[in-house]
Amino acid sequence: VVFVLGGPGSGKGTQCERIVKDFGWDHFSAGDLLRAEVESKSPEGKMIGDMIRNGQIVPGHITVGLLKKAIEGSTAPGVLVDGFPRKIDQAGMFESAVGPAEFVLFFDCPEEVMEARLLERGKTSGRSDDNIKSIKKRFKTFVDQSMPVVSYYAAKDMVHQIDATMTIDQVYARVSTLFGREIPAPAAAPAPAPAAAAAPAPAP
Repeated sequence: VVFVLGGPGSGKGTQCERIVKDFGWDHFSAGDLLRAEVESKSPEGKMIGDMIRNGQIVPGHITVGLLKKAIEGSTAPGVLVDGFPRKIDQAGMFESAVGPAEFVLFFDCPEEVMEARLLERGKTSGRSDDNIKSIKKRFKTFVDQSMPVVSYYAAKDMVHQIDATMTIDQVYARVSTLFGREIPAPAAAPAPAPAAAAAPAPAP
């Protein structure tokens, strides 16, 4: 199990999709599992939906329960747990219920870059939390509650930090080395050859 952390809009989901495609791992997003529970219209789902809309963190035992069920049903060589743990107590709950993670993949990205990405995504995503008010709440929640999780694992020397401001291909070239082989970013197009110098004018 590898935990994948990063602020909203840092590119976690995109990178996880590529790891799944190239390495055959399963990818479980804590947010997707919670949203699926919301769509089930269960009483628990209604409570989760209200918390997501308000930018709050869902109680850890609910998220851990959903993740445990998903991981136990996996037959893949490894599992990516995306967007979790969101708080230090969730890390402890997960270790007790499921086991320790192998390492933590942290996508480091400035808030202004993430905000621009999320507002662009919100034009087509249909997600209720891709609007400026929810985005601001999600940033604050991430900094206040999830960054201490990154620090907690960094103190255990378990964090691989990736600069997420690079292009998707450049980020993935770094990420893929952690999973056994480097998948390089496509080479940039070569610069055009300089124009041939004009022939000197004939001497008079």
